[in-house]
Amino acid sequence: MALLEISNLTVQFGGLRALSGFDFELDEGQLHGLIGPNGAGKTTAFNVATGVYQPTMGDVRLAGESVVGARPFEINRLGIARTFQNTRLFSGLTVLENVLVGFNQSVTHGFWGTILRTPHHQREDRMHEHEAMRLLERFGLANRSEELAQNLPYGDQRRLEIARALATRPRILLLDEPAAGMNPQEKIALMDLIRFIRDEFSIGIWLIEHDMKLVMAICERITVLDHGETIAVGTAAEVQADPKVIEAYLGEPVG
Repeated sequence: MALLEISNLTVQFGGLRALSGFDFELDEGQLHGLIGPNGAGKTTAFNVATGVYQPTMGDVRLAGESVVGARPFEINRLGIARTFQNTRLFSGLTVLENVLVGFNQSVTHGFWGTILRTPHHQREDRMHEHEAMRLLERFGLANRSEELAQNLPYGDQRRLEIARALATRPRILLLDEPAAGMNPQEKIALMDLIRFIRDEFSIGIWLIEHDMKLVMAICERITVLDHGETIAVGTAAEVQADPKVIEAYLGEPVG
């Protein structure tokens, strides 16, 4: 059984069908890319998987259990975390505080524990701060923990957003165009980071990305969407050689 399984997913907005009969599987520890031209339905798939949109038809199952109808924070607690096309950091908080926000979904001390600063509350806060600093060390950001997030270089902001997502302790991480706006050196570092995350945290990673070099280099499986429909699924070599994929990107039939 796949860790994440999407079956016959259809999403319609009025007369526009953003996704049609979309099927997808992600296994534990797998790195799977989702590509396609602008408007193909990629982010819509992410939004349904994380509860931002509800499907018109179809099902989304995490470890065999349907998550359709669950709210985004509930799906996050079940084990799916994500980043966004545009970074959504809390710019006025420090780097450390941004990561600590990710631990909020796992706190156990409750409202009165916070108000009264009970010993349990203090122990949990210290534990989360220790874990947050360990994450920042792994991402090379520990020396900037007290800086405001808005003052970080763009590449570091991207890494911080991923670190915050990992603070929710996910089983699956969805990365929506993580290389957007990065220079070539930052993209190389990002590829190494994504491989590190998969290996170090033993989680499945589902990746949307327009940089084909990056996708082809790191993804074991790739799904290609065009106008809301799946036109190819396979390895990088198989997808690159598929006539439907070439036509979708070049805009004309091949052969």
